[in-house]
Amino acid sequence: EYLRREFEKIPLENYELRIFADKRGGIRGLCFDVVSGEGHGHRHLSDIKEIISGSGLSDNVKSRVINVFTLLAEAEAKVHGDSVEHVHFHEVGAVDSIIDIAGAMIMLEHMGWPQVVLSPLNIGSGTVKCEHGVLPVPAPAAAELLCGIEVFSEGDQMERVTPTGAVLVK
Repeated sequence: EYLRREFEKIPLENYELRIFADKRGGIRGLCFDVVSGEGHGHRHLSDIKEIISGSGLSDNVKSRVINVFTLLAEAEAKVHGDSVEHVHFHEVGAVDSIIDIAGAMIMLEHMGWPQVVLSPLNIGSGTVKCEHGVLPVPAPAAAELLCGIEVFSEGDQMERVTPTGAVLVK
C-alpha cells in the first residue's frame, strides 16, 4: 500500500499495478507487474526529468531516479553514437520502466537505503527483438552498463538482464 500511495505522486496515467504472491521453482515471493495501455512510450531524458521533477516524491528519490535515467541515457548515447539530449528512450521510456525504476528507489528509501549486495549476473544468451530490430543478448546498452560488473551466461537462450535491470544494478 505504501508503494501504491507513492506511485500516485507521479503524474503518469493509463497503467495498472498487479502485485501478488507467486511461487516459482519452489520459491515463494511477490510478483510485481505494471500493465500499461500506452504501448512503448518514446521519451527523451528531458521528458522523464520533467515527469519525475513534477512528482510529489521525496527529493532524494527524485534525484536518484533522474540519476538512473541519466546513466541509461549515457549508455544509449554511447552505443548509438548520439548525444544524451537526442537519445530516444523506446521500451525504457514507457510507463512500466519509469514505474520499475521509481519503485526501486522508493522502496530503497523506505528501507533506509540499505547496502545492496549482488551475486554475479546471468545475462543470458541469444537474441532479443526490440524497437531497433533483433539484437544480441545482452542488448548493447545493457552490455555497456554491465562493464565492470561480474556476469556469466548459462541456461536457455533468453534475455536475463534488460537495460532497465542493468542500470538499476549499476
